[in-house]
Amino acid sequence: MDRYERANKDDGAVVLAISGMTCGSCAKTVTRVLSRVPGVVNVGVDVASGRAVVTGQVRPEELVAAVQAAGYGAQRAAGDVAEGGRDERGRSGCC
Repeated sequence: MDRYERANKDDGAVVLAISGMTCGSCAKTVTRVLSRVPGVVNVGVDVASGRAVVTGQVRPEELVAAVQAAGYGAQRAAGDVAEGGRDERGRSGCC
């Protein structure tokens, strides 16, 4: 069990697979966008794995919608495999 699965089971965290992030600036944008969703307590974004771990009382659909509105792809991650392609970079306007 990796840290994302532990977070999901122990803390009630939501793990998202994020596509289109290519740099630290992208990760900061995704972190900022997720942090602004009402009910979010903590956000951790990792560019290398293309994942975001979000804790708080929030519906996953709201998180996905916020990330997509910022120009990145997002969906709830299944297990340890990030889903979705990394071809959405052009929509975000970064890199």
